Amino acid sequence: MARRHSPFSNYIGVDLGTANTLLYLRGKGIVINEPSVVALNQKTGQVVAVGKEAKDMLGRTPAHIKAVRPLVDGVISDFEVSEEMLGYLIRQAEAGSKKWLGPIMVIGVPSGTTNVERRAVRDAARSAGARQVHIVEEPMAGAIGIGLPINDPIGSMVVDIGGGTTDIAVISLGGIVRSKNLKVAGDKLNTDIISYLRSEFKILIGEKTAEHIKITIGGAVGGDPVHLDVRGRDLATGLPREVVISDADIRAAISSSIDSLIEGVREVLETTPPEILADVMQRGVYLIGGGAEIRGLRELLQDYLGIPVTIGNSPLEAVVRGCGIILENIDMFKDLLVTNEDDLPFKK
Repeated sequence: MARRHSPFSNYIGVDLGTANTLLYLRGKGIVINEPSVVALNQKTGQVVAVGKEAKDMLGRTPAHIKAVRPLVDGVISDFEVSEEMLGYLIRQAEAGSKKWLGPIMVIGVPSGTTNVERRAVRDAARSAGARQVHIVEEPMAGAIGIGLPINDPIGSMVVDIGGGTTDIAVISLGGIVRSKNLKVAGDKLNTDIISYLRSEFKILIGEKTAEHIKITIGGAVGGDPVHLDVRGRDLATGLPREVVISDADIRAAISSSIDSLIEGVREVLETTPPEILADVMQRGVYLIGGGAEIRGLRELLQDYLGIPVTIGNSPLEAVVRGCGIILENIDMFKDLLVTNEDDLPFKK
């Protein structure tokens, strides 16, 4: 018998990402898309800002205010700040539609996370007010979010390039057949750009500037030459200096990380059973996550692997859309949830 949705709780899907956190509210769709950044007043311990407002403060705060990112490499590194951030975003999502009881949540986490890391996510969500919390692996949620037939006996390959991690997974019959989790993703590319400008141009830039450079002129393959003026601190004099960098500089900066990503995809394909590999060769590889939109990455992967590579529809929202679809059709997808015995789905 199909379960009825409780009228006393909201149903919220969460993509708890290193770079961005997205929330899906049942009946309304995606209602929150904010950077995973919290600004704290260290004198009082109070939260000053969350999300975009806090991200704008990165590198620009006075000594007593600290802008922190509570998730590192896809997992919680600061429990209390993560709890504060989740609580704030849940209140924002539920504004105008608050129910008697706390929300029932499905949260996406990277594949390969440990029980301890999953417990931290579950506990942070409960402390933030959730009534029940269910965990789903992000590649699976992303595959559902872009409409792949994950319950059929057909192999599908998803590469989820986020801020902290890249999840590579081959899925068939409602389960992950082969997977690999890499610590090479958007944040690593930012770090690569900072290191390259430091060593080649002897100039120091911040994380926000590196991200701006990556989005503006970054790419995995060459095209028409593009240049950008970049301001930073001269390492020799300590004074401000402006340099002109090109897209070729950024390709050189991120090339080793892009190579690691492509090598990771190849390793997963190498260990995939032949029947499923035949499906993947025919259907291709699907890129999701914010990093899927790195210019030229799709073409580079396609040339290297020799199989079709497709960027999923609205790749940044794929995981949270998948969490929303799971919430709407909980009976169909209940076997996908990573559930503790004390946390059976939607018990009355």
